[in-house]
Amino acid sequence: MQADFWHAMWESGVVGFQQTEINGYLQQHWQRLGLQGDETVLVPLCGKSLDMLWLGEQGHKVLGVELSQKALDEFLDENKLRSVAPLVHAHFCGYRLSAMTLLCGDFFHLSAADCEEVGAVYDRAAIVALPPEMRKQYAAHLQAILPAGTKLLLVNLEYDQSLLNGPPFSVPESEICTLFADCARIDVVAQQSLQRKGVAAQEKVFLIEF
Repeated sequence: MQADFWHAMWESGVVGFQQTEINGYLQQHWQRLGLQGDETVLVPLCGKSLDMLWLGEQGHKVLGVELSQKALDEFLDENKLRSVAPLVHAHFCGYRLSAMTLLCGDFFHLSAADCEEVGAVYDRAAIVALPPEMRKQYAAHLQAILPAGTKLLLVNLEYDQSLLNGPPFSVPESEICTLFADCARIDVVAQQSLQRKGVAAQEKVFLIEF
């Protein structure tokens, strides 16, 4: 989607993908990544996700990337958080907290240097927010900037796209396997049937290793 679309969404306050609780899949399946517990976790298109707080509580540092300044400001305000140091970056503005860095700007400007300490990625609402061509760019960009061995927990959504408009878009399992075909490992670790606006859908949770 174009940047103007997402800015308008956040300005309107109509952000149905924003969850008011910690994601259950994250809590149930994060241990499957087999992490030490102190890795930096990249959260693409993070919005004001409470999942970032949960990851911090597990001992991780968090690197969140979000297009909307409004979303990041609301995240800080609603959770009574403050930036503790100035953020200096060539392509992003944002905030630096004690164990969290929030970058505001275009995700595709994120570089390998920014991700040197990243050991894991959590994607609940990033890939499903992007139309097909941007999904290709997103998957390729992740593979270009992440250290080898980085693990990704990805929550995906599948439904009949002809019956319902996105975002969130339907991203079939076959597409996930194609987008990340060069990765060392792609496993489906959970799946669940549900209804999205009256349309049958499936959520699937993938564990991917770069």
